Amino acid sequence: MTPPTNITLSKDKKLLTVSFEKNDFALSSEYLRVYSPSAEVRGHGPGQETLQLNKQDVTISSLVPMGNYAVAIHFSDGHTTGIYSWSYLHHLGNDKEELWKDYCDRVEKNNVKKQNFHEVSI
Repeated sequence: MTPPTNITLSKDKKLLTVSFEKNDFALSSEYLRVYSPSAEVRGHGPGQETLQLNKQDVTISSLVPMGNYAVAIHFSDGHTTGIYSWSYLHHLGNDKEELWKDYCDRVEKNNVKKQNFHEVSI
């Protein structure tokens, strides 16, 4: 995949806009953080993913170019191991609505499980 034509970080460091030819994708820092391609988030295989919670206040601390194929995004919560390839950033932008809905559904299920656990354990 060809590199983005432009990458812009907002002044508040909560929005990364990645442009690919005719597509501009505005990606929030929270969205990028919860979908980090790192092993910490994705695990080392199917079923090993770790649901990332309470990342709504995270900001992007820095962007580190990785050759001509990716960028490492460092976050204010100390997470620095996500290397976002151009194709992965395009995927996150192109499929944002579906991915965000899936994430919100998983967070909701997690919260329901916690509530049920607390009700039973009291």
